[in-house]
Amino acid sequence: MRALCSCSPERRMNYAATLAVLVVLAFCFPLTVRLGAGLGVSETISFSVLGALSIFALATYLVRWQVGRHRVDLSRLEAARAQILADPENPRSYFVRGEHLGALLLRLDRRREASEVIDRYARLGGARESEIVALREALSRAQRRQRRAQGGEV
Repeated sequence: MRALCSCSPERRMNYAATLAVLVVLAFCFPLTVRLGAGLGVSETISFSVLGALSIFALATYLVRWQVGRHRVDLSRLEAARAQILADPENPRSYFVRGEHLGALLLRLDRRREASEVIDRYARLGGARESEIVALREALSRAQRRQRRAQGGEV
């Protein structure tokens, strides 16, 4: 099982429990609809409840996925900060798994911190000009989006 899934045992347990609940619901729903029909509940109401439960399950999944992705981003952020503290003069310290710390901060909507990191990176001797330009363009796009969202100038 470990080779098939690189996630933690707690997470595997959550997925197993979720799958078990879905199997039970898939088995029980037709029986519940028949029982409800026998008691006078219309199929329309039964299907409406199923739709509401499906939307709730989808929303729960999406929220869990976003929280998991955010946790991964925060762990990458901590790893990048540790790399920079260990070797602040090395331009490669600003990258974690091929992503620049400034880009990661912009994705996390931390523009001020990203601006400081990009400026620090630009002052390093071995930093590539193309990377610096791309990061500054991403920062300016993020700032324009923020001004546009606040109703300011474009």
